[in-house]
Amino acid sequence: MTFFNVKALAVATATSAAALFSTAAQAVEIEYWQYFFDTRVEAMETLIENFEAANPDITVKMTHFPYADYRTKVAAAIPAGEGPDVVQLFYGWLNDYVAADLIQPLPSDVFPASKIDAEFFPMVQAMKEGDQYWALPTAVRSLALFYNTRLLEEAGVEPPTTLDEMIAAAKAMTKRDGAGNLTQVGMTAGMTAQDHHWWREGLVRQFGGEPYVDDYQTVNYNNEAGLEALNFYSSLFMGDDAVTSIGFMDEPQAAFKAGRAGLHIDGSFRIGSLEGQRGLNWGVTELPATADGTQSNYASYWVNAITTKAEGEKYDAAVKFMEYITGDEAMQVWLDVVGELPAKPSVGMTDENASDPVFGPFIRGLEYAHTTKFANESGQRQVMVEMVERMTLQGMSAEDSLAIAAEAEQKILDDYYKSASN
Repeated sequence: MTFFNVKALAVATATSAAALFSTAAQAVEIEYWQYFFDTRVEAMETLIENFEAANPDITVKMTHFPYADYRTKVAAAIPAGEGPDVVQLFYGWLNDYVAADLIQPLPSDVFPASKIDAEFFPMVQAMKEGDQYWALPTAVRSLALFYNTRLLEEAGVEPPTTLDEMIAAAKAMTKRDGAGNLTQVGMTAGMTAQDHHWWREGLVRQFGGEPYVDDYQTVNYNNEAGLEALNFYSSLFMGDDAVTSIGFMDEPQAAFKAGRAGLHIDGSFRIGSLEGQRGLNWGVTELPATADGTQSNYASYWVNAITTKAEGEKYDAAVKFMEYITGDEAMQVWLDVVGELPAKPSVGMTDENASDPVFGPFIRGLEYAHTTKFANESGQRQVMVEMVERMTLQGMSAEDSLAIAAEAEQKILDDYYKSASN
């Protein structure tokens, strides 16, 4: 017969309960914010689950908002001592976030600049000030040309590899009704999406120019190369041979997802949402080159940063979480779920990834990509939107609208760098 020491059992039970209560009481909760994009949310849920399993004393709460509201929500919450401890932001917003005191530098003992410089793609160094980084990405992305396989086959054309082939393919896939209205566009267009990046860092360079000089502080596209690039771009939606229209089905990506557009330029982040699109057969190829083989691309990234709200034990937890979501394992998860490319060449530029029919064109595009150093990304994008609107709505010449755009964007740059130096 076995005899239990009731008193000892009671003491042991009380001790275990106290220990459990103590552990729960010591658990730290931090908050992570990002904008809503279905595959991004799915990927981050996986990363949070993995992180919490390895760090049971830390809980991460994720909050997301529609893209249109995201910056406003962040700007209001952090100064009030609310909101995220770790926040995701577009690399082009960094200057605004630093100026508004929304984020703090990453600790150099955990994130030494020399190690980051050596391991990450060079474009990430835009996040560095002196010997200290403000933020780091999990992934980077470039642009590529998506195509609708069924529409290409119906038109009897192949995926284009040059700009001339792209125009010919787009013309072959363009359809109009009896009144001349577009019912199917050969290609999407719109500066509100990714075209403003393609025009700046792609077309301007392919036509022999350089969009900015002086480390992106001086506009340099109001010249022959810029005009040729603008004339080429506007020929897509202006004139008798137009293959698209601005605002067709509201958004370029919506037209492509609906199977109403033959070609569509977009970022690697679009892969995840297209893969689940019912009835859409698509492929992707590198951005078309010029007839002489000149290639150019745009690369960008979203970064994660620790906010000024994070202090004490929450700061320590935020640093741990930042370490994980900018590490190799997180980068592979992000590639598999979202389709964005690992921010470290050692993870992304493998033979398997580079030859992948979907990821490959984006990965190869990084080799000839440029990253715009924005002073005010949204303001500079709006300059491009208005440049096209003056031509389509007011009938202004490309030459005149280009000159106005260059002057407007230069003012944005001058105002920013003047305030930054004061």
